[in-house]
Amino acid sequence: MLGLFMVMPVIAISAKEYPDYSAFLVGLAIGGYGLTQALLQIPMGVLSDKIGRKPVIAGGLVIFAIGSIVAATADSLAWVVVGRFLQGAGAIAGAIMALAGDLSRESQRPKVMAIIGISIGFSFYLALLLGPIIASQFGLSGIFLMTGVLACLCIFLVLFVVPNAKNIAPKGDTLPVIDDLKNLFLHPQLIRLNISVLLLHMLITLLFVQIPVFLIDLDWPLATHWHAYSIVLVASVVGLIGLMALAAKHKQGVMQFSVAGLAIVFALLIFGQHSIIYLMLLVSLFFTCFNYLEANFPAMVSNIAPAGKKGSAMGVYASFQFFGAFSGGVLSGSIGQFLGIQWVFGLASILCCIWLLIIRGLNATNRLKRYTLKTNKQTSSLTLQQLSELEGVVDITVVPNEQVMYIKAEQHFDIQQARLVLNLKD
Repeated sequence: MLGLFMVMPVIAISAKEYPDYSAFLVGLAIGGYGLTQALLQIPMGVLSDKIGRKPVIAGGLVIFAIGSIVAATADSLAWVVVGRFLQGAGAIAGAIMALAGDLSRESQRPKVMAIIGISIGFSFYLALLLGPIIASQFGLSGIFLMTGVLACLCIFLVLFVVPNAKNIAPKGDTLPVIDDLKNLFLHPQLIRLNISVLLLHMLITLLFVQIPVFLIDLDWPLATHWHAYSIVLVASVVGLIGLMALAAKHKQGVMQFSVAGLAIVFALLIFGQHSIIYLMLLVSLFFTCFNYLEANFPAMVSNIAPAGKKGSAMGVYASFQFFGAFSGGVLSGSIGQFLGIQWVFGLASILCCIWLLIIRGLNATNRLKRYTLKTNKQTSSLTLQQLSELEGVVDITVVPNEQVMYIKAEQHFDIQQARLVLNLKD
């Protein structure tokens, strides 16, 4: 992920060295990986269930490394775009989550998934700081070459350092199941979150086609861009802490405020960037709102998804997320080239206003817990009735082929009562 992200803060400037430079190709180069990620994320996850996690992960890393080399050796921006599409074809997020699930005990699995999510977020912030430094020293090809080397090191880690799976996690918690996808695509609450993450990543990709250009226009050389990003990141973390404190009592209000904040940022950007302080204030507000939404949407998907369908729900969510990155690059590049960046920012602000209407329909939900229990192939209707009547139970799904039962319940639910009903020992 570090390799995918490091390109974002520099390519709008570094790509001017290519003879076929255009704003449209820059947009494709920034967001192109998102299209292949969106298309292949679910199929690669399903494939890992058939041939094994490590072969899919290692194969995806090989494809990613090849894409990095293609981009590093490219003599035109069009070939950089091809390399980015190839990078995205190494869509291994689902297989990695499944392997992490296989290697962790049920009680520790949520922590493991959270740590992976945090590391992905951290890689984005690290990429904003490292990208300009590396590009100023070694150029855009240096970033891609380093990315290819890191991918090869990751192959070594996966094959020889990461343990082989010993306890296989029920795939309903980690992997998409094809039969579930249609219903989850149409789920009235999940579709709002899927559209939300699509718009969120569309906006950040759209913004990064333009921010490096603004900084150059304000006489900030590429080598110093990391100074601006470091200040922005610190300011946005402080803002995020404030939003999280407010969200403890006003979650829906803070979510709407965050989307409105994004709309305001793009509306003000229509009038240009008057000074570095003005630009950094707007970008800091953007990242404050972005960080809050990015951190909360996955938890909401997990909370809303039916019992035993979390893996499928997260697979659909990830596909929308990556397609949003692709859409943002295409829209920003094409509209910016043919109509001007004011139209790009105007469209972004209008989309945020529409987004506000979409999230108004999101139902506030309490924080729910999920449990996975081993069971016999045949679970009687009487047993299911008894389980559903236990205090705090919200949803139950039984998968006979996997000999597993998924329970979604409120915080005060006592799992020991469920085990007694199933005649299971703790």
